[in-house]
Amino acid sequence: MHSIMNRRRFLQQSAAATASASALGFPAILRSASPNSMLQVACIGVARMGGNTMRSVATHPKVKIVSICDVDANHLKEAATGKGSARAGGVGFPDASQHTDWRQMLRDHSDKFDAVTVGTPDHMHAPMAVQSMRLKKHVYLQKPMAPTIHECRVIQQEAVKAGVVTQLGNQGRSGIEARMTVDLLRNGAIGKIKEAWFWEGKPLSWWPKNEELRTQGDNVPAELDWDAWIGVREPRPYLLDTYHPQTWRAWRDFGVGELGDMGVHFFDGVFDALKLRAPKRVKQTETGAIGTGLWAKSRTVEFEFPGNELIAGDTFKLTWCDGDSARPSREIPMPAALKNFPKSGHLWVGETGMIFKPYGQRPWVLPEDSFPAEKYPRDYGKQDHYHDWVDAILNGKKSCADFSHGGPLTETVLMGTLAENYPNQWLEWDRDAMRITNIAEANKLLKREYRDGWKVEGLG
Repeated sequence: MHSIMNRRRFLQQSAAATASASALGFPAILRSASPNSMLQVACIGVARMGGNTMRSVATHPKVKIVSICDVDANHLKEAATGKGSARAGGVGFPDASQHTDWRQMLRDHSDKFDAVTVGTPDHMHAPMAVQSMRLKKHVYLQKPMAPTIHECRVIQQEAVKAGVVTQLGNQGRSGIEARMTVDLLRNGAIGKIKEAWFWEGKPLSWWPKNEELRTQGDNVPAELDWDAWIGVREPRPYLLDTYHPQTWRAWRDFGVGELGDMGVHFFDGVFDALKLRAPKRVKQTETGAIGTGLWAKSRTVEFEFPGNELIAGDTFKLTWCDGDSARPSREIPMPAALKNFPKSGHLWVGETGMIFKPYGQRPWVLPEDSFPAEKYPRDYGKQDHYHDWVDAILNGKKSCADFSHGGPLTETVLMGTLAENYPNQWLEWDRDAMRITNIAEANKLLKREYRDGWKVEGLG
């Protein structure tokens, strides 16, 4: 009963805050703030990528981290002191208020901050982002946006309603190499595009050591609030070396596997360059062994998009493959400067040539003698993905990876993960109707209900 009353109080305060903010004209920018004021930021999830996001945002001279929240007391201590991990680099926030329950932080301290970063396991992205935006908070959300298409759609809708500045954490988008690749594709360096191949073959460093879902749990570490970590999912025993702190991504209840994790990075540039919005259909043609409750360790997925003026033909085919030794099945030429085939990379095939890009590195137009160095676009200014979000808030502008871009991008990647449930079958997709049109039962996978005590209106 106490938790129900707290939830009612939280929802009432959220509604009141929304109404109040609307009346005041909040918060596309901090209109009530002086030019010298600081952007007050709260951070949910402050270890690993969440901690990196917190510290990266904090390097902006106009940012002050005022609240930190994590279900692990050790993570909170590290964030506050900057000690305990090489990742922290000695950077801490001792003056920030500390919280283990993000709902309590939003409920009781939301008047202390203007913006929120979310860097938690994937299954908690949507409730945290949506509740923050309903309180008119700007949101930086780590990728992928959410593990279900329904959650992604609600997040996009709430961002529009709130009028807040949002940013998805696909930070590679801001890199010079990524922006150069988009310009090469968009400006016809290899003519119209016929197809693309993406591969991700790096080792799965985050795979759990334990894959056995025992009914008898292990002792929960004293520093961990296990029930809060589970959050919206159904309760289960804590198991050592299984979920927390970094092996949750392999589990269907908490993450979205290798494609769901890395696909957002890989697909980002081609979405921009070729003006893509959603695939017509998706098929998983190869799938590795799948354990109970787990995603496969490897897969090959075909995405078919409708054609447009930048695409050679009526459709555009994109093939993704991942796994420890993933490599496209087609023959791929390499630039002369590269001696070893990269574990991760991209290949775009056009009417007049190809673009080869190792992941995180510069693009190469092939054949090389047809595209000398002076033809490559130049003079790209530095763009900090985290500062871009802060500057967009302070200047009342749109960020470079706001949710109107990140939403369709994540939904497309998630369609590829859904195909794992129907190997070698096309899933025909109608994005406008948010419906798989040829396999009715597959639509049950578009949404997941939240457990009692954690439900969020309109979300789960």
